[in-house]
Amino acid sequence: MNKNRSFGGRLSAILGQALIFSSLCLCASAANLFAQEWKTVADGVEHAQVRREFSGKSVDINLLRLDLRKVRLDVHHALDKAIGLEATSSLAKRKGAIAAINAGFFRLDKSEFAGDDVGFLKIDKYLWSEPSMERTTIGIANRRRVTEVSFNQWSFAGYLRWKSKDHPNVLKGFNREVKDNEVIAYTPAFGNMTPRKAVETQVIVRKKKVVSLCAEKCEIPSNGFVLAGSGDGSAFLKQLEIGDRIEFLWDTITEKDSWPNFRLEDAVAGVPQLIKNGKIDITWEREKASKSFVETRHPRTAIAKLADGKFLMLTADGRSEASAGLDLYDLAKYMLEVGAVDAMNLDGGGSTTMVLESKVVNKPSDKEGERKIGDAIVVTLRKQKKRP
Repeated sequence: MNKNRSFGGRLSAILGQALIFSSLCLCASAANLFAQEWKTVADGVEHAQVRREFSGKSVDINLLRLDLRKVRLDVHHALDKAIGLEATSSLAKRKGAIAAINAGFFRLDKSEFAGDDVGFLKIDKYLWSEPSMERTTIGIANRRRVTEVSFNQWSFAGYLRWKSKDHPNVLKGFNREVKDNEVIAYTPAFGNMTPRKAVETQVIVRKKKVVSLCAEKCEIPSNGFVLAGSGDGSAFLKQLEIGDRIEFLWDTITEKDSWPNFRLEDAVAGVPQLIKNGKIDITWEREKASKSFVETRHPRTAIAKLADGKFLMLTADGRSEASAGLDLYDLAKYMLEVGAVDAMNLDGGGSTTMVLESKVVNKPSDKEGERKIGDAIVVTLRKQKKRP
């Protein structure tokens, strides 16, 4: 019996070692399957190109892994105005960027509002476009030694202060087309003039004082703004008289215990959230996206915070025989594989573009090539102090 037990013990040990070895091999195989071959482009900037199969179809992916102690992130709008279109590569070149990706959703048509962001856009602490539909937004704060990022959903509250009283729910937004029964503020970020499309009432405000009324196109003061209204909004503006003191106030509001508004230097919205706190959480219904948008394979642009503290930018090509694109479920799973703890989807489709060292490294899906977009997230190298 003792001999049998001894033999059984040895056999168990051998089998255990074999199982461990087999498990290690499987783990190694999985690691090799999902491993990225990272190429260092600059201090704090790594690039990888991956070809992977998702749901039976191949997809070409470009990844940028960024050390936020070595680089800074900034949001810039095309042509440095709240409207207008510009290629991501052109914008990156103008800003002296080492890399850039397209970012927020925007109005793509032939109107004078082409390029207008359809959600939250904040640049250098200045609100260019108000949040809408509580869509997921990346907030950026470039500190002296490190860039901080946060993903949250934001809502908007705007009001006008006139005759020492606050008038809530009057100001509906900034630098976009006026809809029924609204007041919109046009700031210098919009440009020098208001849109050609006339509204019922426009009021020019300089240094917080009403200086004149205006019809059709109006000059936007560098030290003021223009209020444009229709319907109920127009009725409110018609109460104003020359010399009246008026100012607009606004707040962007997010969930409790999230970043306060004052910390945001730059912000740009996408849709929807993909991963939160290390778990897949695709909030497309809350953010009023469509089911087909989530489930259909498209070219995709996405960003994430990684478990090791680094920042990830991703583009996945699509709409071609070579690369089929991704639905958001496969995209979220893949980002979780590469270490994302928080992630969100940005504008995709024909807009999906990644620029690295002045070159477009992915293959945009439009027949004409790189599409002009509304805004981009731009990567520049952080200036390192020289040691004495």
